[in-house]
Amino acid sequence: MMLFCIVAYAQENYKSVNREDSVRFYHGVNVYPVEKFAQTTGSAVPKNVIIMIGDGMGISQVSAGLFANGGHLFLENFKFCGFSQTQSADNFITDSSAGGTAISCGKRTKNGYVGIGPEKEKLKSILEFAEDKGLQTGLVSTSSITHATPASFIAHQESRGSYEDIALDFLKTDIDLFIGGGYAHFAKRSDHKNLIDSLRLKGYQVFTNPDSIKGSSSGKLACLTAPEHNGRIAERKDMLPRSAHTAMNFLNSKGTGFFLMVEGSQIDWGGHQNDTRYIVEEMLDFDQAIGEALKFASNNGETLIIVTADHETGGFALVDGNMEERAVKGGFASTNHTAALVPVFAYGPGAEQFTGIMRNTEIFEKVFNLLIKED
Repeated sequence: MMLFCIVAYAQENYKSVNREDSVRFYHGVNVYPVEKFAQTTGSAVPKNVIIMIGDGMGISQVSAGLFANGGHLFLENFKFCGFSQTQSADNFITDSSAGGTAISCGKRTKNGYVGIGPEKEKLKSILEFAEDKGLQTGLVSTSSITHATPASFIAHQESRGSYEDIALDFLKTDIDLFIGGGYAHFAKRSDHKNLIDSLRLKGYQVFTNPDSIKGSSSGKLACLTAPEHNGRIAERKDMLPRSAHTAMNFLNSKGTGFFLMVEGSQIDWGGHQNDTRYIVEEMLDFDQAIGEALKFASNNGETLIIVTADHETGGFALVDGNMEERAVKGGFASTNHTAALVPVFAYGPGAEQFTGIMRNTEIFEKVFNLLIKED
């Protein structure tokens, strides 16, 4: 009787929120070629680590992108794969700040907290450990750079919505490069402080267009690409792949090794809106940024790439499709995050450690042991 009640509830709940929406990618439209890269084996441990977070990206989001691109993604190059359990300290379903903090700091915290533990204790992020070790560090995001996921690598706040306080936290670090939206949080603040001037006093070159920083190799770089969040693909074009390419080359030019986090933020937003087209276009954009990382890592031979998500969004499922037409049809169980396992892909030195089912905090632990911990 109890089992029947549980099943009946699940079915009724699904019917009450199920939504469907379709998107078609016909031949020659939004399709890009995918290169193959051999797994690098020249180094036992990485000199550089790139963590790439597809916010809201579950297995169905990856599948939708693959089918819409003719059955291929750059992600196919990742031969070491696993799954992450995404729960936060106080909720079965995490938000992006707690999910990001688990990856960046290695400890589960409460939803809404950024870079602090459940008792509001300050946590040290992998980016901050990398700074202390003398490595170059960077963040790239299609959202505001002060948004929950990038903020979890650099800020320490009780509320993910404290964007102006998070912007101030950037000035308390020596991060070498950051690219993302959020210009208003630095320049048009309620306290009337001009953090753009403060950044320049700290030695940053400040830009608003990623193209302006091509070829730069000196000092530190801040590129604030939008007043708040960046727009969708039609507006921002290929900002994410270009910015990832720029960031890797800039950080690598110093020769000391680097840590970089790259976020494809808006896969999540497509899930919240139950919009299959939005999910697919963001998934393909993120995959092309992954392609830029693979090109770099395959030539470099000392770079570990980890691709994962903070959580899944939308309870997204593929309910129909057409491979010849590169079409997918999506259904949704929610307009919010879910507790589904999310994928973990790894390429490069140490990649074999990122297999099986793991807690989200284990990603931090494994990266720390490979990049930071001294033998």
